[in-house]
Amino acid sequence: MTATTIARAWMVRRADGMVLGFTDHDAVLSFEGIRFRPDHGMSARALVQATGLSVDNSEAEGALSDDAITEMDVLAGRWDGADVKMWEVDWTDLSARRLVFAGSLGEIARSQGAFRTELRGLSEPLNAARGRVFHPRCSARLGDGSCKLALANETFRTEAVLAGIEEERILHFAGFPAYEAGWFERGSLLVLTGGAEALGGTVKNDTALPGGGRKIELWQGLGISPLPGDQIRLTAGCDKRALTCRDKFRNLVNFRGFPHLPSEDWIMAPQAGGRHG
Repeated sequence: MTATTIARAWMVRRADGMVLGFTDHDAVLSFEGIRFRPDHGMSARALVQATGLSVDNSEAEGALSDDAITEMDVLAGRWDGADVKMWEVDWTDLSARRLVFAGSLGEIARSQGAFRTELRGLSEPLNAARGRVFHPRCSARLGDGSCKLALANETFRTEAVLAGIEEERILHFAGFPAYEAGWFERGSLLVLTGGAEALGGTVKNDTALPGGGRKIELWQGLGISPLPGDQIRLTAGCDKRALTCRDKFRNLVNFRGFPHLPSEDWIMAPQAGGRHG
């Protein structure tokens, strides 16, 4: 390779199998079955790589465009954790190339029609905590393999038509199914139809209104607001307590916490006549 003929090429593969290729060269490059386009869909800063197991430190940035990485896809989380590879390639001889980075996309931030995301190296998973946490509250996620609760049951999930929205995060429903107030707090909301389809959020407050109405407040807006008439799915929330698991979900047999674990105050407090075991 010579310095005057070196270009960089990026491949991004989403979890659903969609692949995009970009290059800073002024013409299309094709290798390994990928077509690398010379547009501004994505670019990356200079990589900072280290020996050992430290995580490669870099960022990728680009424009949100209809034909490459769209705002809707970013909001829906379709690019979260996507695989990334970067090559240095001699554009006069595409066989003369070397892989300089392999990893995944981290957290994505949006601003003024553009995005910025962290590039995470292959050693990033080594930073994740391993082992079980001993805590009075449940360590499982509602409905996962440890919880084993069937969320498709209509007791824990319902669909309703949006009647109105305010401040981009407070949704109003009319004729809502009969659930007790607070049933969906800490739960999830998913938009099923309309311009905000596939966007979702976490429920902050769930208020039952007179006449069968419902007000659902999210922790933050969805980025693209759903419109009246859109179909919305709501899933019940869990506060991870043993009593909630028993009384609300009837699932105490699968509770993954330790409700009788003594608190730190109890362990540290002095007691007359003996010690804590």
